[in-house]
Amino acid sequence: MVKQFNSTIEYGTITVNTMVDGSNVAFGDTLSGTVYIEGEESEELVDYIELTLLKKTAGRDAIIAKQSIEIMSDTKSKETWMIPFEMVPDERWEAESEAQTLILRTIVHLKDGARYQDEDEITYQ
Repeated sequence: MVKQFNSTIEYGTITVNTMVDGSNVAFGDTLSGTVYIEGEESEELVDYIELTLLKKTAGRDAIIAKQSIEIMSDTKSKETWMIPFEMVPDERWEAESEAQTLILRTIVHLKDGARYQDEDEITYQ
């Protein structure tokens, strides 16, 4: 059974959903998806979105990729911003043990300095 990636952050009237095109990334493929930002006040409240790919081992997180996204210049439909992203795998994505997992974390940075985050697992083979 294929696990669906699920990352949703809600703050007041704003909802940020990170959707990946496939939570199972094969060697040679690219991790791609779209961040959807919904809400009337999103442009005034959200400073930027940060996507961080982590390699998690018991008690230790190592950042292996990071991408910052600003919402000013991307496609908007009514009150929804749709921001595509891509991350290209490299040798750091490979698991060094069975206990390691890859996590894609979405962090919403608000203009008032507050941060909200959610994350889910990505499989790299």
